[in-house]
Amino acid sequence: MITESLSNAPEGKSFRRVAICLQYDGSGFSGWQFQPHRPSVQGVLQEAIQSLDPYRPIKAIAAGRTDAGVHAAGQVVHFDCSGRIPSDRWVSALNGRLPKTIRVREAISMPRRWHACHSANYRRYRYTIYNGCRPNLFLDHWTWHRYQIRLDDALMRKALDGLIGYHDFSAFQRSGSKRADGFTTIQAVDIEREGDLVVIEIQATGFLYGMVRLLVGQLVMLGEHRLALDSFERRWKQQRRQEVKESAPAKGLCLLRVGYEEQLFSEVGWFESFPKYVLSISDPPADPLEIKSGPG
Repeated sequence: MITESLSNAPEGKSFRRVAICLQYDGSGFSGWQFQPHRPSVQGVLQEAIQSLDPYRPIKAIAAGRTDAGVHAAGQVVHFDCSGRIPSDRWVSALNGRLPKTIRVREAISMPRRWHACHSANYRRYRYTIYNGCRPNLFLDHWTWHRYQIRLDDALMRKALDGLIGYHDFSAFQRSGSKRADGFTTIQAVDIEREGDLVVIEIQATGFLYGMVRLLVGQLVMLGEHRLALDSFERRWKQQRRQEVKESAPAKGLCLLRVGYEEQLFSEVGWFESFPKYVLSISDPPADPLEIKSGPG
């Protein structure tokens, strides 16, 4: 049983560590990490926490730093507070001060030694592709619309299965990363087609900067038969970063969940935080020779 952990603090205050399960629509933010003069999820959240607990500067630590435009359904964040707000009351207290594009699902107390990022043993992302010929206003905000050719999801699955394990994925790392190397462990992959929706899920101990979007860009090329499977494998196995130029747009990507040794939040609050879209009716397969342009 996890109990609240207190420690001595300046001016007689005792700090408690609170962990929250956080959702956000990343469209209007420059990413998770605070940036001066640009809206960030971390900046907005810290300001809301500070308004409720003004005794010390607040720093909210996330399990994963999502990029600009990327969404989160089950981001995990911790912060230390010194006030008397019970942990479970932080949900309503914060949601009353946050914009509607950021929602706290649940909040719990954690020991001070626990860390949202360092204690995590996996992150799981979902990328959703809308593969129908017709534009769909209600899907545009959360999916990448690839309408020209019906994706070969069986070939995409074959490519994904080959990624499982501990490998150097430098080919899928954007420039600007401060990581010393490109090694990480992909623990699980999945791809499903529901009508015109293709949903890709990737779980790893950690992700390189821009990794999922670069990987999905290559998978779409593969699924549209613009890239051969052996060429895809050669690119990542030989770290040919210069050949990986296509990156999927941010709007289709969502940090689905973060895993720890024990389940922190309820099934409803954590695992069911991002329901899958379902389109039971598909457009007829497109003829790639006939479709030259479309709605984007």
